[in-house]
Amino acid sequence: MTTKLATASQATSRLRKRMIGWAAKSIAAGLLIASTTGCTALTQPIDGVPANRLPREFFAEPKNDLVPVDIAMLSLEPSREYLIGPGDILGVYIEGVLPFNPPNSPPEPPPVNFPDAESTLPPSIGYPIAVQEDGTLSLPLIEPLKVGDLTLEQVRDAVREAYIDSDILRPEKARPIVTIIKERTVDVIVVREDGGGGLSTNNLGSQFLTGGSDRSARGGLVKLKAYQNDILHALVETGGLPGLNAKNEVKVLRANRTNQAIRDKFMEQFYAQQRAAMLDPCACAPELPEDPTILRIPLRLPPGVMPQISRKDVELHDGDIIYIESRETEIFYTGGLLPGGQFPLPRDYDLDVLGAMAMAGNGAYGTGRQGGGGIGGLGGQIATLPPGLLYILRNTKCNGQVAIEVDLTEAINDPRKRPLIQAGDTLILQYKCEEELINFGLGTFFTFGIRELLAN
Repeated sequence: MTTKLATASQATSRLRKRMIGWAAKSIAAGLLIASTTGCTALTQPIDGVPANRLPREFFAEPKNDLVPVDIAMLSLEPSREYLIGPGDILGVYIEGVLPFNPPNSPPEPPPVNFPDAESTLPPSIGYPIAVQEDGTLSLPLIEPLKVGDLTLEQVRDAVREAYIDSDILRPEKARPIVTIIKERTVDVIVVREDGGGGLSTNNLGSQFLTGGSDRSARGGLVKLKAYQNDILHALVETGGLPGLNAKNEVKVLRANRTNQAIRDKFMEQFYAQQRAAMLDPCACAPELPEDPTILRIPLRLPPGVMPQISRKDVELHDGDIIYIESRETEIFYTGGLLPGGQFPLPRDYDLDVLGAMAMAGNGAYGTGRQGGGGIGGLGGQIATLPPGLLYILRNTKCNGQVAIEVDLTEAINDPRKRPLIQAGDTLILQYKCEEELINFGLGTFFTFGIRELLAN
């Protein structure tokens, strides 16, 4: 019995020594590999700055609290009375004059005109006569009659008085009929870059840039009726408010020579500043500022900010251009242990680092196998520690860059340590050095350690 116990004790001692020796060799090998080529935290370092040590100007502005602008502000207030103007087509009937009837012949009945299917006007009576560009109405036997900015009742009275004053009709016979056959229209151009079939949930990045919403704009000429020549009616006629693929604003370009001259002068000044900056190698090239001739109407504003939209802003005139711009450049990029790609940012809500990782296809507790595993690739064969370090490479002015370091363990437990993603960001996911060592140790143990144990 004593001999058996001694033999078992010796076997246990030999096994313990082998395990200690194997562990020492594994640790030494892990340290050697980490110090040479295995640990990305050492071989591919990124000089990151924790988010809590950066000033506010390096962070994205939140969008969750933006308040939609009342769309009623994009339309003109309906007029109580329709005022006649150039381009209107009136229906006029004057017994004995329009049309002319020979003496002692019965008068002809006035013609009845039915409007188009899309018109909201009732059926009209009379012969069509257009109001001229100078606001006059040409009628037989009298001088052109000034009818601009008059109501239908006022036009009817003016026609009656003109024929009575010219001794063409007696007061008891002067009973003209004046109606509206067709309202005048305002021709505007609407250009939209929010067309396409939208984005599906698969491969969002490639769809956003090459499939679902490219920059091939659609649009055309839109004829807006009088008192409906505003931004809201122009948008409704061409598909409604800007979709998710477009920016949350409407641009209006006025078609007049004054604005074109101002725009040309503005571009000349910008090019002059660029040429001056190129002479100084230490100077930053100026960015193109906002064109002062383009009217930008936001559709969402921060809380407490009142929209400054006037009637003059929303009223459209002949030749004006409405431009709905695409959000093609509002994307972020992924790399490192994240699947490489480019993804669109949400338009109306915030996206933090955890949401961006989920969008890229690798959550905070993902294994990161798409981009590589532990040291030597062994860690990727079994369940390992997930990568815990994320860097946000953010562009700054003058072609600069700042690397924001995010500890994913802290970010999961503290929402304040989840920076918001903004357009142009690049997300790089890496292992911490200790995570790679642990993953290497686990992989080595389950690959070689168990085999050594079974061999004995």
